[in-house]
Amino acid sequence: MNKDAIDALLQKIEATEDPAKGSPRAKAIVNRIVRDLFVTIEELDVQPDEFWSAIAYLTEAGRSGEYGLIAAGLGFEHFLDLRLDEAEARQGLEGGTPRTIEGPLYVAGAPVAQGYARLDQDPQPGEVLYMHGQVRGADGAPLANATVEVWHANHLGGYSFFDPSQSPYNLRRTIVTDAEGRYRLRSKMPVGYSVPPGGATDKLLKQLGRHGTRPAHIHFFVTAPGHRKLTTQINIDGDPYLWDDFAFATRDGLVPPLSRLSDAAALDAIGADAPCDAIEFDFELHAERADLPADQVQRDHFVA
Repeated sequence: MNKDAIDALLQKIEATEDPAKGSPRAKAIVNRIVRDLFVTIEELDVQPDEFWSAIAYLTEAGRSGEYGLIAAGLGFEHFLDLRLDEAEARQGLEGGTPRTIEGPLYVAGAPVAQGYARLDQDPQPGEVLYMHGQVRGADGAPLANATVEVWHANHLGGYSFFDPSQSPYNLRRTIVTDAEGRYRLRSKMPVGYSVPPGGATDKLLKQLGRHGTRPAHIHFFVTAPGHRKLTTQINIDGDPYLWDDFAFATRDGLVPPLSRLSDAAALDAIGADAPCDAIEFDFELHAERADLPADQVQRDHFVA
């Protein structure tokens, strides 16, 4: 079909819409997507069996709940972060701790701890990890009573609530910073992991000639009154996939160095019986301003 024929068909479809009903925003977005797909089908000569195979794939992905992984793997979540960075920069907001993707595995309601939390409530192999730092404003002042929500995977790449073998809120906590804006946590060193083998995301990435592996990482939401919410994660230095993350989440400024904790008193305080890896990482938040884009992303989350 030529362009005129496609335009005529689209006009016929859009003419069925009642101007007084529905959402103008939804109409604009859906009509644009349909137009782009019609053009894609025509220009790439997509055959009916290919089209219906794609519909079957999307149905399968919906049943398996993998759309969040697919969105990350195709770069959509990273793209949204970059657009938000640009929107802030246009308003003169730069610096601070870089944001990066949330991912699909956050669960609200993690137990709250004051200043220090132990995340590894389930027994698991691996070395102890100690992480600590400070939450500050852009002016460098410490932010007392800020909340640091933290979550990560276990030694098999599974997350509590999504992995039935783990107890509720294993490797998930909310830490309230002390008077100096400091937080501390003890956990087990996370490992990198891949998308579910044979699942919808894995099938798509293989068709694209790509892998579905993430480097070891730890997720954070950091909030404080009068400041913008920070959604970010750190990656573990030295991971072989550190700069080859299938979800494109690794960013400069989010790969803190590892050090070795060997002080006997410090080890005793976190219940470690041998020297372990330690990470010091500070979070810098921006003050809220009325002219800035929203920092709270409205999206569905698993409900515990």
